[in-house]
Amino acid sequence: MLEMLSDPQVWILLLTLSTIEIVLGIDNLVFISIAVSRLPPERREFARKFGIAVACITRIALLLTLAWLAGLTTDLFVLLGQGISVRDLVLILGGVFLLVKGALEMREMIGGSHDDGSPAAKAAVSFGGVIAQIAVIDIVFSLDSVIAAVGMAGDYVPVMVTAILVAVSVMLLAARPLGQFIDANPTVKMLALAFILLIGAYLLLEGFDVHIPKGYIYGSMGFSVLVEVLNLWAKRNARRRGETF
Repeated sequence: MLEMLSDPQVWILLLTLSTIEIVLGIDNLVFISIAVSRLPPERREFARKFGIAVACITRIALLLTLAWLAGLTTDLFVLLGQGISVRDLVLILGGVFLLVKGALEMREMIGGSHDDGSPAAKAAVSFGGVIAQIAVIDIVFSLDSVIAAVGMAGDYVPVMVTAILVAVSVMLLAARPLGQFIDANPTVKMLALAFILLIGAYLLLEGFDVHIPKGYIYGSMGFSVLVEVLNLWAKRNARRRGETF
């Protein structure tokens, strides 16, 4: 262990893996922020922290099953002439989950909520559902990053676990301000839901071995974010002038 700490390459590897985990964790943060927004305000902060802790556990659990992950690309069966592996199943099911979740959230934002039942009962059910959703979606989001980390780090399991813990710490710091910002700006939430639909479609296609360059996905998302930033900027300036935007 001491030899690893004295090796500069280990520190470079830790920095690289931590950066990858943080960057790829942004999608997960957006989903967590949207998921916990369904809860009463007083329960959101606890749900964020608990959900991120659960996400950390699921990600480390994935990492510690390296032998199993190494065989994920082996086809289990053939569907419509396409070989389907465990990895493909995770991507397909995760993509469908995101598409359904995003569509339902968009429908509720457009049409309003029509839930029945006592507030306490809804909160209890929603809390468990939110945590389950966060755990499931983290497995989907982290699968490729864990596989990439295994390919980069090889037998340096402690380094990979440390990188995940660093990324989770950053997520804990960023989750609350990001969630508050999304709650305060409904158009940003709609944009985030659109991103969830886009990511869901991407995962679904990847599961069926239809590869789309990630640069296209990130490019379109980046352009959309730029447009939304300009809209928010224009709205802020209009409010300062007392105008209606």
